Amino acid sequence: MVLLQLYGILRAIRLKSSSSETNRKHVIDINWADRWQVYQRLRELDIPCLCSMNQPLTVEITNPTAAIQLWSVIQQLTASRQNLIKNLEGCWRTRYQKF
Repeated sequence: MVLLQLYGILRAIRLKSSSSETNRKHVIDINWADRWQVYQRLRELDIPCLCSMNQPLTVEITNPTAAIQLWSVIQQLTASRQNLIKNLEGCWRTRYQKF
């Protein structure tokens, strides 16, 4: 579900890149138990976000890098250990196949 949301955000950024309205706020559908950790990490990354009491997490995504960072933060908390290991191994393989 979150992956589809992020795909939509990236597409919206790409479509709006030629217009003056590039700052977009998005409500992120994430488990209530995880949203505070996501909020704290996004703040560390200087990504504007809001996490009010009993309200969903709202994130302002202004560029593709911020969208990818949001995806990465959410993956760290929601993906299974097996998927995280698989992704890391894939990154290592991709990186070192070039050499």
